Amino acid sequence: MGELIHEEVSARVIAAAVEVPQQLGPGLLESAYESCLAHELVARGAVVRRQVELPIMYKGTRVDAGFRIDLLVDDAVIVELKAVEALAAIHEAQLLTYLRLSGRRVGLLFNFNSRRIMEQFRRLVV
Repeated sequence: MGELIHEEVSARVIAAAVEVPQQLGPGLLESAYESCLAHELVARGAVVRRQVELPIMYKGTRVDAGFRIDLLVDDAVIVELKAVEALAAIHEAQLLTYLRLSGRRVGLLFNFNSRRIMEQFRRLVV
């Protein structure tokens, strides 16, 4: 998938992610932000899949290890949501692992428990 597509999808997701906390405010569970972000993205014309199963291959066998991608947007960009005090290195490592396991190149990580969503946002590319 081309870089232009990744840029367009990323821009759409970021715009929607900015809108959600303006409507909801801070302090909700991650699942509430996920539901509303998915709704906002669909309203903006995106194809969104929620809680996408992400198995791992272990010694040639597909194993369901319980990994789930929060949102997969336009089958191109993985979106991981948090509602924590602060993003940590483990959150970025999780997203990088999901990118590697899924074969996707671009991931967006948002922490909705912040005063401004873009203060705790990461865009990762592999």
